[in-house]
Amino acid sequence: MNKNDPYAALRYKEFNVFLLLRFVMVFGWSMQFIVIEWEVYSLTKSALSLGIVGLMEVIPAISMALFAGHIVDQNEKKGLLLKCILGFLLISFGLFLLTWPPFKSNYSSEEILYSIYFLVFLGGLVRAFLGPTIFSLLSLIVPKKVYSNAATWSSSVWQISSVLGPAFAGFSINLIGVHWSMCSVLGCSVFALIALSQISTKPILNPKIGEPIIQSLKEGIKFVYNNKTILGALSLDMVAVLFGGAVALLPIYAQDILKVGPEGFGFLRASPALGAFIIMFISAYVPLNKNAGMKLLFSIFAFGICIIIFGISTIFWLSVIALFLSGVVDGISVVIRQTILQLKTPDHMRGRVAAVNSIFVGSSNELGAFESGVAAKLMGTVSSVVFGGTMTLIIVLFTGFASPTFRKLDLQKDIDEHEK
Repeated sequence: MNKNDPYAALRYKEFNVFLLLRFVMVFGWSMQFIVIEWEVYSLTKSALSLGIVGLMEVIPAISMALFAGHIVDQNEKKGLLLKCILGFLLISFGLFLLTWPPFKSNYSSEEILYSIYFLVFLGGLVRAFLGPTIFSLLSLIVPKKVYSNAATWSSSVWQISSVLGPAFAGFSINLIGVHWSMCSVLGCSVFALIALSQISTKPILNPKIGEPIIQSLKEGIKFVYNNKTILGALSLDMVAVLFGGAVALLPIYAQDILKVGPEGFGFLRASPALGAFIIMFISAYVPLNKNAGMKLLFSIFAFGICIIIFGISTIFWLSVIALFLSGVVDGISVVIRQTILQLKTPDHMRGRVAAVNSIFVGSSNELGAFESGVAAKLMGTVSSVVFGGTMTLIIVLFTGFASPTFRKLDLQKDIDEHEK
C-alpha cells in the first residue's frame, strides 16, 4: 500500500459502509434539528425559544456523556449503535406526528412546543451514547496504520453531513413543508438500520470489564486532563462552536434581516456545506498533520472572522460567502481534531474520551445555540453574532500565546509510528 495513499481507509469494505452509515445518521439528525428550529420559530417568533431547543438537547447530552462513555467501553459497539438508531427513529416519528397538520389542530401551539422540547430532550439522551459508540467502532473497522486517513475521511463525512443536512432541510421546508421534511428524516433512520446490518459484530477490547463505574469515569477524565494535546484541541473547538454559534440564528436572518424566506434559508445553510465538501477532498490529498497546532489555531481564528462578517452583513451573497468560508476553515479544524483523538487515544479508553469530546464539542453546538438565543434576546441578533465571533478571536489569540507547546504540535511522528 502506498504510504501516501489518500484512499487507504476506503480500501476496507466495512469502512465504506461505516462512512455511509455515519453520513446518513448525522445528515438526518442535523436536518431534524433545523426543521425543529424552523417550526419553533414559526410558532413563537422568539429567539429565546430557538435557544431553548439547543438547551433541551444539551442538558441530557452533557449530564449523561461520561456514563455513556463507560457503557460504550464495557459493551459491544454494533449492538449499542443499533439501540441508538432505533431510539432516533422513535423520536423522529414523534416529531413527524407533531408536525402533521391534522394532529396539530387538536392541540394548542404551547402544547406542541413543549412536546417538541420533550422529544428533543430524549434525543439528547440518545446522542450521549451515539457519539462515543461511533468513535469507538471506527477503530475496530480499520487497522492502526490507516487511522489517520480513516479519521480524515470520517471527520470530513461528519462535517459535510452536518452542514448538508441543514442545507437540505432549508430547501425541503420550502418545497414540501415541515411535516414531509420530517418524513425524510425517518427515511434516514431506516437506511441507517440497513447499513448497520452490513457491519460485523466487533470484539470488546477493554481489559477491565466490570470495572466500577466511578473508577472508570475518574480514569477517563484523568486521561483527558493529563493529555494536554487532546485537552487543548477540545477546548479550542468548544470555544469556537460556543461563541461562534451564529448558525442557530439563521431562521431570524433569513426571515427578518436578509428577508430571503425559506429558499434563501436553504442557500445560507448550504454555503458551509460546500466549503466542507471541498475540504474533504483537499485534506485527503494534502494531509493536515504537519504543523497541526498552528493550522488548528489559524482555522478557528479564521472561523471567528467569518462569523463577524456574516453577523454585520446585510447583503445576501456576502452572507453566503462568509458562511462558505466558515465551512472551509471549520472543516480543517474538525479533521485535525478527529485525527488527534484517533491517534492519541488507546483502544480501551475510546468510549470515555469520546464522551468527554461530546461534552466539550458535540454538545457545544446546542449550548452555542442557547448562548446565541440568549445573547440575541439581551443585545440584539446582530450584536450577539459579532460578540460571539470576537470572543472566538480573543480566546484563540490567548491560547496561541499562552501555549507554545500547542503551537508546535505536529502529528506526523505519531502517524509514522502507527504505519511501521
